[in-house]
Amino acid sequence: MANLKTLDVFYSLHSFQEDELRNKTVVIIDVLRASSSIVTALNNGAKAIIPVADMGEASKIAQNVDSENYLLCGEKDGIKIEGYDLGNSPIEFTKEIVGGKTLIFNTTNGTKAIKKASGSQNIYVAAFLNVSAIVEALKSQKKDIVLLCAGWKGRLAFEDVLLAGNIIHLIGDGTLPEDSRDGAKVAHGLYEKYGSDIASVVHQTNHASRLKALIGTDDIDYCCQVDITDTLPRLKEGMITLENGKT
Repeated sequence: MANLKTLDVFYSLHSFQEDELRNKTVVIIDVLRASSSIVTALNNGAKAIIPVADMGEASKIAQNVDSENYLLCGEKDGIKIEGYDLGNSPIEFTKEIVGGKTLIFNTTNGTKAIKKASGSQNIYVAAFLNVSAIVEALKSQKKDIVLLCAGWKGRLAFEDVLLAGNIIHLIGDGTLPEDSRDGAKVAHGLYEKYGSDIASVVHQTNHASRLKALIGTDDIDYCCQVDITDTLPRLKEGMITLENGKT
């Protein structure tokens, strides 16, 4: 932790300006469900993921690539987009379906956050699924760190802040790291209060309630699992791949 500089948390993709991320290491958090789907897809052998901001950008890329090696994936307001190969359910991103494929990925909140943060120095993608791998990567960082919660349509998403607090707690070995900004202090405090039963807390969030009404509980149960993979997704040149070719 000796190399760690300031640590901050932004609570939605609308809570910051792009210039605030320059020369910083950014961790994108969208627990339900984009981050969890990205981690799962790469863990199951996807070659790369191209995050896009909207359906227009997704369609433009899809029209110029070999459809046999690419999958069009994503959702709008929680529902799979008509004509797409996959939605945004991590359970769908199996080895049989995504192995060796490049995914063009478009979601309501998560991929928009990734695109908005694309000018930062380093960008990782975090879920509860890979939280320890993220923490290990962050402990060696010499840049200021921002944990960027995608939120939901500009509003805070409790599950994203809970994961941010979990990351901060682990970075500090159970204590709040020095030089943490106000946003990090709030997230850390929230995790200290609610982090003992992640699954139960996440199931009670507003976003989980919305998803339950649309798709049931299976995705939420899956996304609440902690450290089931050491996959470390990183954005480089517009594509999310495994850090250092890690498998």
